[in-house]
Amino acid sequence: MMFAIFKPRLVLGFVYLAAILALSATSSGQAPQAGSAADEASRFTGKSTALDAAGLRATRRRFEAGARSAWHSHAKGQLLFVEEGRGRVQQRGQRVKDFGPGESVYTGPNVLHWHGAVPDQPLVQAALAFGGETTWMEKVTDEEYAGKKK
Repeated sequence: MMFAIFKPRLVLGFVYLAAILALSATSSGQAPQAGSAADEASRFTGKSTALDAAGLRATRRRFEAGARSAWHSHAKGQLLFVEEGRGRVQQRGQRVKDFGPGESVYTGPNVLHWHGAVPDQPLVQAALAFGGETTWMEKVTDEEYAGKKK
């Protein structure tokens, strides 16, 4: 199975930190700057190095109830996080899964999938793509969205 649903709130911090890093690197054209040695020593135990956020793409999107993406894949994978509402996701050939606030879903590299809102409520999601191209395919049918096999 190429995607998993995670419930830890720690993922929320990761998504927002990555989004901030990606947006700041994109807007300034520079990689995040490391603090002074004294700052670093007061914040971490052991060696920790800030990495360049190049290639990361962070987005937020609202889906109205029943709205969803077309089938697609990400060259280096994608992490989705539900901020509000309930989401629905499916990997090609797998069953449909719903997930809610505080939960996240990781889909591996080049795995065809779709995601969107459940039928009866909207969704606000944060998405983090790890680089590379997104390949778009056909729209998800109503039968696929409902979890009915073809």
